[in-house]
Amino acid sequence: MHFLIDFIPIAAFFIAYKWCGLYTATAVAIGLSFIQVIWKRFRLKRFEPMSVFTCLSLAILGGATLFFQNSVFLKWKPTVIYWAMGIAFFITPFFHHETLVQKMFRQAIQLNKTQWTTLNITWIVFFLLMGITNLYVAYQYNTDTWVNFKLFGTFGITLLFLILQGLLMAKYGRTHTSDP
Repeated sequence: MHFLIDFIPIAAFFIAYKWCGLYTATAVAIGLSFIQVIWKRFRLKRFEPMSVFTCLSLAILGGATLFFQNSVFLKWKPTVIYWAMGIAFFITPFFHHETLVQKMFRQAIQLNKTQWTTLNITWIVFFLLMGITNLYVAYQYNTDTWVNFKLFGTFGITLLFLILQGLLMAKYGRTHTSDP
């Protein structure tokens, strides 16, 4: 359910883009992103940092797209988010005893420090490459191709990455089990 809520602004952007164009789609995505943050605040009783960051990035870069009537700002938004995530994965071990991947999955799987570090590095590289790939598509292809890639291409690549991560964790880790 949580994933579906996160997907609403993206799906609405895609639909609005196909029917009304980039600028209307950008405005729709900004509005729904704000609604999403507020809904999550009341539903979860807290602000979810990633949703807030995504909303602010969209408001700033999408707002610049609307103000300047230039799609380049909006096309940078996914890269900004990917690279911010990569930075978060990179710096977390310097401030905490564990990697960000370990924080996310430690309840489900046990790995040694080297394995957690290796997984964390793969996430950093993934986010770096996704940001570069987004810019490549944004600058080498037309906006229609970029919008399709943003929805379908990044979803497919991310799904494949998560499957590979799951296989890697299954290969090296032991799942936590409850005592009867």
